[in-house]
Amino acid sequence: MGVIMQAFYWDCPREEGREFQWWNYAREKVPSLAQTGFTSLWLPPIHKAANLGGPSMGYDPYDYYDLGEYDQKGTVPTWFGTRRELEQLIESAHSHQLSLIADLVINHNSGADEQEVNPLINQSRWTKFDPKSGRFPRTWECFHPSMYESWDEGAFGDMPDLSHRNPYVYAEILKLARWLIEEIGFDGFRYDFVKGYGANTITAIQEYRYMRDGKPFMPYGVAEFWDNARAIENWVDLANFSNSNPVDAFDFPLREMLKALCDQYGFSLLSLTTWETVLQKQPQTTVTFVENHDLREEGRSIINDKLLAYSYILTHEGYPCVFWKDYFNYNLALDGTPNGIAALVSAHEKYAGGNTEVLYADDNLYIMQRTGYGDKPGLIYVLNNRGDNWNGRMVTTRFYNASFQPVAWWSKTDMARPINQSTDRDGRGQFYAPPRGYAVYAMR
Repeated sequence: MGVIMQAFYWDCPREEGREFQWWNYAREKVPSLAQTGFTSLWLPPIHKAANLGGPSMGYDPYDYYDLGEYDQKGTVPTWFGTRRELEQLIESAHSHQLSLIADLVINHNSGADEQEVNPLINQSRWTKFDPKSGRFPRTWECFHPSMYESWDEGAFGDMPDLSHRNPYVYAEILKLARWLIEEIGFDGFRYDFVKGYGANTITAIQEYRYMRDGKPFMPYGVAEFWDNARAIENWVDLANFSNSNPVDAFDFPLREMLKALCDQYGFSLLSLTTWETVLQKQPQTTVTFVENHDLREEGRSIINDKLLAYSYILTHEGYPCVFWKDYFNYNLALDGTPNGIAALVSAHEKYAGGNTEVLYADDNLYIMQRTGYGDKPGLIYVLNNRGDNWNGRMVTTRFYNASFQPVAWWSKTDMARPINQSTDRDGRGQFYAPPRGYAVYAMR
């Protein structure tokens, strides 16, 4: 299915010394990312934000149609750059066969120009928006509570939440999606905070009949519904019930499992087969990830042996997403070696096809096979939780009289190359992983 790169992290322009230049910086990375095997870039919100406390990451949208060309909110460019620089990034990504995912923030707004009295509650609120783009101006009637609905599914901070049942708001959201796909060139959306509004909005955006270059176009979509597996599955089922272009969802429960794998002393690898995740039930609509921009708070980030988590998502089913800061800033890419994320991405794109079948699991050893599909012949994945020595065993695979070589591996203490392995006429073979490490085997 491909691999997503989340091409930002919180306050990345400031941390990198790339304020108002992030689009140019990301464009420099496009050729190498494409060569490694990434297939998509997820960009941060691209519109002009409220910028109330200084430059913003964009999750406080003010003018959806200002991509860095109007002098408002203290700046012409967004914190990431100008509209032209964004367009150049999109052009470069497309020329390297990378798709672009826009972060769509349509639950709430911020930075209103005036206060208005909402007569339904007789309160003065910041709900008058007169953006310089002249598109999608808003008044109190566009926000909760409105004449169209009294129930706000989920408030976000102190920002006023858009009332999607207002026909004007609903139509403007669809116009915005169409503009981003047909004119700006995005290929899909990451839907921010979908708990805050009805799933029917997502269904409508996904189902809209877009046209690009004179041809019908169906956008990709993935939703941020931060909850337990059952709740996420229910939301996906609701959004996709009458949807010919189904939306995916991020697997937050899986990410908590991966954090336990990496950071919890004595974690049993048997839990990899029993933990309740979205991937377990709905792999076809699941985006897997290890970190994201919202996990920066104390105690939320994975601290130890993060490559174990990446080895899991880049060998199993689902649509894996890699975090920019892990890949570049924390140097987990290890490009040019078999020991980092880059090698795992390459292995994913070359071999990780077909169903996931667990061949063996105990407290310290986990062996899985991908059965292969189409031009991806499958692989064998071994995860070793023992910290003192190599670990493996004989398993029965679906690969008969096959020769395997390691294509990606890592260990906390022993980086020696795993030896080649083979299976007999019954598919039986021995596969090993190094101490507190993993090995990915593919057929030669």
